[in-house]
Amino acid sequence: MSNTTSSVNTVFYITARPKSNPHFNSTSSRFITFTSPNHHTNKPWNSWRSRRKSFSSVKNVATDQQSVATAAELEEQGVILRRDSKSIASNIKYHAEFSPSFSPEIFDLPKAYTATAQSVRDELIANWNATYDCYEKTNMKQAYYLSMEFLQGRALLNAIGNLELSGEYAEALSKLGHNLEDVARQEPDAALGNGGLGRLASCFLDSLATLNYPAWGYGLRYKYGLFKQNITTDGQEEVAEGWLEMGHPWEIIRNDVWYDVKFYGKIAMGSDGKKNWVGGETIKAFAYDVPIPGYKTKTTINLRLWSTRVTSEGFDLDAFNSGDHVKAFEAQANAEKICYVLYPGDESMEGKTLRLKQQYTLCSASLQDIVACFERRSGNSVNWEEFPEKVAVQMNDTHPTLCIPELLRILIDVKGLSWEEAWKITQRTVAYTNHTVLPEALEKWSLDLMQKLLPRHVEIIELVETELLSTIVSEYGVEDLELLEKKIQALRILDNVELPATIKEVFTKSEVSAADTDVGEILVKLDGKSDKVEPKDKKKDSKDKSSTKKKTFFKPDPKQPKLVRMANLSIAGGHAVNGVAAIHSEIVKEEVFNDFYKMWPDKFQNKTNGVTPRRWIRFCNPDLSNIITNWTGTESWVLDTEKLAELRKFADNEDLQAEWRAAKKSNKIKAASYIKEKTGYAVSPDAMFDVQVKRIHEYKRQLLNILGIVYRYKKMKEMSAKERKEKFVPRVCIFGGKAFATYVQAKRIVKFIVDVGATINHDSEIGDLLKVIFVPDYNVSVAEMLIPATELSQHISTAGMEASGTSNMKFSMNGCVLIGTLDGANVEIREEVGDDNFFLFGAEAHEIAKLRKQRAAGKFVPDPRFQEVKAYIRSGVFGSNNYDELMGSLEGNEGYGRADYFLVGKDFPSYIECQDKVDEAYKDQKKWTRMSIMNTAGSYKFSSDRTIREYAKDIWNIEPVELP
Repeated sequence: MSNTTSSVNTVFYITARPKSNPHFNSTSSRFITFTSPNHHTNKPWNSWRSRRKSFSSVKNVATDQQSVATAAELEEQGVILRRDSKSIASNIKYHAEFSPSFSPEIFDLPKAYTATAQSVRDELIANWNATYDCYEKTNMKQAYYLSMEFLQGRALLNAIGNLELSGEYAEALSKLGHNLEDVARQEPDAALGNGGLGRLASCFLDSLATLNYPAWGYGLRYKYGLFKQNITTDGQEEVAEGWLEMGHPWEIIRNDVWYDVKFYGKIAMGSDGKKNWVGGETIKAFAYDVPIPGYKTKTTINLRLWSTRVTSEGFDLDAFNSGDHVKAFEAQANAEKICYVLYPGDESMEGKTLRLKQQYTLCSASLQDIVACFERRSGNSVNWEEFPEKVAVQMNDTHPTLCIPELLRILIDVKGLSWEEAWKITQRTVAYTNHTVLPEALEKWSLDLMQKLLPRHVEIIELVETELLSTIVSEYGVEDLELLEKKIQALRILDNVELPATIKEVFTKSEVSAADTDVGEILVKLDGKSDKVEPKDKKKDSKDKSSTKKKTFFKPDPKQPKLVRMANLSIAGGHAVNGVAAIHSEIVKEEVFNDFYKMWPDKFQNKTNGVTPRRWIRFCNPDLSNIITNWTGTESWVLDTEKLAELRKFADNEDLQAEWRAAKKSNKIKAASYIKEKTGYAVSPDAMFDVQVKRIHEYKRQLLNILGIVYRYKKMKEMSAKERKEKFVPRVCIFGGKAFATYVQAKRIVKFIVDVGATINHDSEIGDLLKVIFVPDYNVSVAEMLIPATELSQHISTAGMEASGTSNMKFSMNGCVLIGTLDGANVEIREEVGDDNFFLFGAEAHEIAKLRKQRAAGKFVPDPRFQEVKAYIRSGVFGSNNYDELMGSLEGNEGYGRADYFLVGKDFPSYIECQDKVDEAYKDQKKWTRMSIMNTAGSYKFSSDRTIREYAKDIWNIEPVELP
């Protein structure tokens, strides 16, 4: 090794070049990266770092700049490398000077944030490389979590919290003239997600690292995110997110890790008899890695994000010089726009194409990377049958479903495996998490679009469908053709598409007795390889027929599109399917995928969602965290949330209740200050903070909430000041969340909430008795501020429509009392916190279908109070805006956008009556505080640590590996 002295303000600065490593490519800082000649390998070099311990006994170069210790010298001395505030301050100053992203003149907050983040990243890289090296050497089975969203939030406070360096960094920054919280606020939220899907993925990564499970996450690096939300008098305004404009110090681009991703083209047969995907358009996906540290552990796993571009050869210099600048940049623009925006609008064909490109890019780049890792770790003895023993791929919803045909393509076309081998490997490797029962969210792609964009994958999907049809025919036989047709229609992957000729033949033999048809012969004809099998026993519901009548089966409708049903492909192509809450998993089995469940009951599981207690209580609510630690006698609850249940025995203790209320009041004061800054409205921290923050959607029923507020306001206006004060508890009703840019009805709801707030908040008669706030641009950082301040949290979706929800868990964990329906995880939360500590209202899931039928039959009679509030809105009290479209959606008995599909009118009476109970409970602060404590105590079950342990055991079959 070689030494380099430096007069920099840091504890020590090491430049190293391992003598035995000819591929080490730089003389750089003490955190060193090995680069392999294979561009698909990026193995860290950390032979000396594996024995590092602390910095405390190392001479501080900030005070003595005459020598710098080398790694070898430190090893020989057995030095323990530890970070204290003095050395951290030196390291921050070093990065401010020698890793500059800003001008050198001043050390202002943005510069302080970047230098601090780079300092923390130094700490993470050491553990990150050690984790990677451990995985490489041990070659244990690893889980790979693929998601279109990762809603990470800010990284700085979470990282130093997990490293147990919060105090040291606060002190270091104080020495440098800054406050840690002020510095942390300079960090923009990473715009890589939108709602619960992405936040769940991020909680899972935190738990995977904390519990020492070998795992990686894969996603896309969106340049502009979903959008930044501005709230104006016109409602929601969308502008591009600028989260990358000042750089992102947490990521490391791996210039040596990239993969070709192909679109369009055609399929040609090679001279070797193999099919080749030729021609078309090729882009490159480059890896950007983000370290994910575990809590109180060295394990630091990786989130790999793909960014798309073309090489310089894709720039048409001739076109540029001839003045055709648009053409010159065409290839570059087509590649880069894939990772511009999360969920680009898909109203146009261009938008649909871009979304499909996004999904395939995620799947293709990630699967190529996973396969390359498997081959590298296998060395010279690659055994593809072992692939499922080393790799577990989890698809977070249907967005990554193309993993299935892509893995099959790689195994067959690139690695030379047979169909039978590749199919068995794929089914044993891939698993699918379902997050919705909404029909529009169960993705169905145009077959024509997919054929054009991904021709080879359509061929493979057709083969998967053939395997599925074989199973269906084997399961149900051909004695009852109507039953068989029904099952095929429900289960097949390709919708409104001709059946394979052999299956079609079964249904066209209209004058042949079904009993004479041999199932075994059909299967042999269908797939060309099946052994002849005997049909299973007749189903009890099969009809006894001696022959069939002439009937046309499976005739595609030329007026309807041909579709690929991605959820069906996910179920057929994987070994496990899980819902995300007990009630949701039952709906998945009994309703949404009932036919699949009957055929493959062992595939279906429940894995109730969870949230990380580190970010969602330990770091975002330090006051409450300290109280919990003091009263439980241990801080171990952060890792073992079952200890939260011990709070139950103290729920009536007056001292605990006093501390509990004080912590809540402190958080409310902070939230009130933020609200004033962002909206201009002053709110009283003495009022109840009543919060509904989540994606704006009709089924989540923000409309029900605001209608309840309007009813409350109307009743207040009808009373004297004395009557109002006696009847109503002061409330600050807070909304937050984004409406998708093309979701017109959701944007109408946002506009209506803003209008109601503008009227009520300026009503001097009402004053602090009622305020309505819409917090703009709701994200993780806003949630970390609002949730600890919340007292009543609303989770009021139409029963049976919310898969789980995770915000309900975060609120409950922070001592918020919930009002809600029996939907999603509400059911399990209510069971744990107790019926008396949850405000329940509304129709139940099993009643919904019947209620909709009654509505369609004209049998629904709206409550007079519901009619009253609609008339009040139409009277013009909230301005001149026309609310006919919004109110009209709640009226009528049929028709698109009519008939109150989400049962707002049905549940309205129950909802406002339940809100009266809330007022009464809040007036008794001792009772309310007890309810709050019981919610925190009952939230022990909803840690993502518990969820991850279940995935690891039941689906992935992986074991934790703690670094030495």
